Amino acid sequence: MDVRLSRAFLIVLDSFGCGGAPDAGIFGDRGANTLGHILKMRNGSLHMPNLAGLGLGSALEHSSGINSPWLEPKVGGWAVAREISKGKDTPSGHWELAGVPVPWDWHYFPDSNPAFPSEIISFVDEFAGGSLANCHASGIAVIDAYARQHLETGFPICYTSVDSVFQIAAHEETFGLQRLYELCLEMAPILHKMKVGRVIARPFIGDADKGFQRTLNRKDFAIDPPSATLCDWVIEAGGIVYGIGKIGDIFSMRGITSCQKGSDQQLMKYLKDRMHNAQEGSLTFANFVEFDSLYGHRRDPEGYAKALEWFDYKIGTILMKARPDDLIIFTADHGNDPTWPGSDHTREQVPVLIQHRKFEEQVGAIGSIQFQDVAASVAAHLGLSSRGAGRSFL
Repeated sequence: MDVRLSRAFLIVLDSFGCGGAPDAGIFGDRGANTLGHILKMRNGSLHMPNLAGLGLGSALEHSSGINSPWLEPKVGGWAVAREISKGKDTPSGHWELAGVPVPWDWHYFPDSNPAFPSEIISFVDEFAGGSLANCHASGIAVIDAYARQHLETGFPICYTSVDSVFQIAAHEETFGLQRLYELCLEMAPILHKMKVGRVIARPFIGDADKGFQRTLNRKDFAIDPPSATLCDWVIEAGGIVYGIGKIGDIFSMRGITSCQKGSDQQLMKYLKDRMHNAQEGSLTFANFVEFDSLYGHRRDPEGYAKALEWFDYKIGTILMKARPDDLIIFTADHGNDPTWPGSDHTREQVPVLIQHRKFEEQVGAIGSIQFQDVAASVAAHLGLSSRGAGRSFL
């Protein structure tokens, strides 16, 4: 490893796309633009001085031609990244940001009733005595529809979405959180063999009188990346990789030294702590999921806007604590336009905003890059050899 004192922070705003993906039409997403349509809904009023100062508006203009509502950036570098993997899902985006595009087509379950083949459901039935739902559904809606029956029978609620996922919801107390994890863990190899990206445990609490709420104890059992990622490169060179958010789940803890999970507010505290105490030569890899889970999928543009303003305000104090030789990158894994029909992710390009000593004296207008270039750039900063096809912008 390079003896230069340096640390890297790769921070993903889950679903924060900026439109303009050239292949969006293939996915039914031509014209989708998460940031652009939030700005339109707000009549251009979105208070994000810190990310705008790194070039967020320039990235939006470059990606989709929408005029920036902010002043020209004064520091930092900006780029717009395009994904080559054949998907618009969380694993594809994160793996490719870490240098490994997905080489296969994901398996998606049909939007039919039932949604799952009998051999999958029979495994759940054998484990728990039966199952409920077996359909495409929104997570909140399916719990509301089946929670009472779940409490009566003890049968887990099985559902999917437009993503390559198999999700199991169960009550934390009556079914048991560890039992739910055990079921998902046993199901995972079966689903992964089919190239289903994730088996997701969706625990909830509550009762029929007070209502039901999902908890923060969600756990994703993801298929392993097909080859060594940026996280592995850091570990193999003797470094440390700190995961924040669902990073550990996305990479099946491969190449992750430790991981902290919680709400986005809790994750921001963890990120602040890492800015203080992360070791030299380390990578801090963070995912802020609530932009996607609470506002994108639920088609809540005003909620998304407020969350962006909160994030920008909080990140300002963290940026001031950065060390001179730190690399800090803000980006996203896909889009999820909260004004778009349906509830699916949207195929978009994503902004890449960089704080680095290279851009201290003048703004770095990098332009169009690939997701893989992010991994190559982090590797270059940490003095590592990049194994993928990405090219460093540093």
